[in-house]
Amino acid sequence: MTKTIDPITLQVIGGALHAIAEQMGNVLYRMSYSSIIRESQDLGAGLFDLDYNTLCESDSTPMHIGSIPGYMRGIEKSIPKSSWKEGDVVIHNHPYYGASHSPDIGIVMPIFYHGELVGFSANTAHHLDIGAATPGLIIDVPDVFAEGMLLNGLKLYEAGKRNETLWRYISGNTRVPGLVMRDLEAQIAAAELGVRRYCELMDTYGRGTVEQACKQLMDYSERMLRREIAKIPDGDYTAEGFMDDDGRTRGKHLPIKVTVRVRGDDVEVDLTGSSPQVPTAFNVPFEGSTKVACYFAFRALLLDTYTNQEYIPQNEGSFRPVKVTAPLGSIFNPIAPAACEARFNQIQRIVDLIIKALAPVLPDKCTAGNAACLSFASYSGVRPSGDYWVLIEVNEAAMGGRPASDGPDTIEELMRNTRNNPLEDLGMHLPMICDRYEIRDDVFPGAGEYRGGMGVVKSQRFLTPGFMTHESDRNEDTPWGIFGGHEGATAAVRIHNHDRGTDPQDVPAKFSGMRAELGDVVTYLSPCGGGYGDPLRRDPRKVLDDLLDGYITPDHAREVYGVVVQEVQNGYRWGLDTAATDALRARRAQSA
Repeated sequence: MTKTIDPITLQVIGGALHAIAEQMGNVLYRMSYSSIIRESQDLGAGLFDLDYNTLCESDSTPMHIGSIPGYMRGIEKSIPKSSWKEGDVVIHNHPYYGASHSPDIGIVMPIFYHGELVGFSANTAHHLDIGAATPGLIIDVPDVFAEGMLLNGLKLYEAGKRNETLWRYISGNTRVPGLVMRDLEAQIAAAELGVRRYCELMDTYGRGTVEQACKQLMDYSERMLRREIAKIPDGDYTAEGFMDDDGRTRGKHLPIKVTVRVRGDDVEVDLTGSSPQVPTAFNVPFEGSTKVACYFAFRALLLDTYTNQEYIPQNEGSFRPVKVTAPLGSIFNPIAPAACEARFNQIQRIVDLIIKALAPVLPDKCTAGNAACLSFASYSGVRPSGDYWVLIEVNEAAMGGRPASDGPDTIEELMRNTRNNPLEDLGMHLPMICDRYEIRDDVFPGAGEYRGGMGVVKSQRFLTPGFMTHESDRNEDTPWGIFGGHEGATAAVRIHNHDRGTDPQDVPAKFSGMRAELGDVVTYLSPCGGGYGDPLRRDPRKVLDDLLDGYITPDHAREVYGVVVQEVQNGYRWGLDTAATDALRARRAQSA
């Protein structure tokens, strides 16, 4: 009979596991060379048992860490457990064998303790360029083979010896080998640290105690999620939206439909009714991305660290109660060899629509419509030496209003959790300069008792001819308001050239390999979140603050919020007219 671990030891081991994952993530981003990893921290790291269950994970991008079990199940098709050797390092990124998408390269190392395989140390990171049809990012390509190198469970190291042929192959098939190969070295170092730390943990507490603690921690996290799911009334909850297009066929929306089925302490996310797969890379790998988005949604909604008093470790247990269904051949479960690299905007919308579907029964946990997209921009060019330069940039957006507070402005919301790229890094290393980077001033946030967050505007100027690919969405489907709140604002992408005196021209959210001339300026304006609750219930002082911050105008304050302001100090500031506000709101209430 297996001995149950006491609560104190269980908590100590749980904390140690989380610390190991955090250390792995820290090593990875601190050692990396490309800005998408060392600055944006587009990565994930953790430890896994022999059944590929997540034991612990770094506090980084949910998409990365949640997908690693899929990577390892894909690797097992080429490398069974009996074939692992101490010192092996396996590289993997095939989207039809569990990977989240092809640029997210996984590194997996076996953990041997006293000569016996006991688990795995693994991480993933988004690589700058893997030799795809266009530099950095791709959208309009015919199949998965145009995405670049497909590395399907290959041993980069075998028993501690590096496979030099494979190493040279990878180096020779990326446009920026100096960055990609050093980033791979950082991943290997992070995985090595995980192996060492897990063995040290077993040295301290004993293998049996650690493995039993891991089982109990996973069971505990599962119980905690099931407890929260059971509080939701049984039923089918549906929400719908659409994506702008697939990056090739303009003007054709792609429907997204989410049905959440709650039965007791189990939940299913059914994506039936969503668009069939498309002929571009705007599809989503089912194992490595679609399922992970649904897991994240329920953990974020129901097991948030700051709304639960209990300690809830981040592990496989929080995945178990969630079933995900997507018809084969749909945008969320494509059939090989369909391309599926440009998949992040779609999974953002899955999470947003799960929130929308459950809002009527979880009003104290939901938000209004979030930006729920991703501006993923790849800038590139060729230096006089003939070498490529490539920059991948993630731009912030905004969240919707929440039950007790406004939606955060200019934030990496939902599945992202990446960081912005410092402007100094751009100016120091690449032939580009940022002309503008601030909160949007051309639209209003979604009005409500708690308003939606404000999006960002960023303008990047080419100092040399180059290329650009932009993967985004939500230029047409506006973030929704809820419980009387108003909708937010859509995104936009504009291009102009200072030197040639051209006016800004709106372009689609997605385009591939666009030629950029010297002086071209690409401006991205991210969506603003929807409002939560009746705007007439908003504290007038908060309305005044928004006016003073330049988010709204006096007319908007009066017409939408029923708040009357008056000029003070010669028009340089505004003050509340409390009596006029109370009277106006009273008239609005009577007319309603």
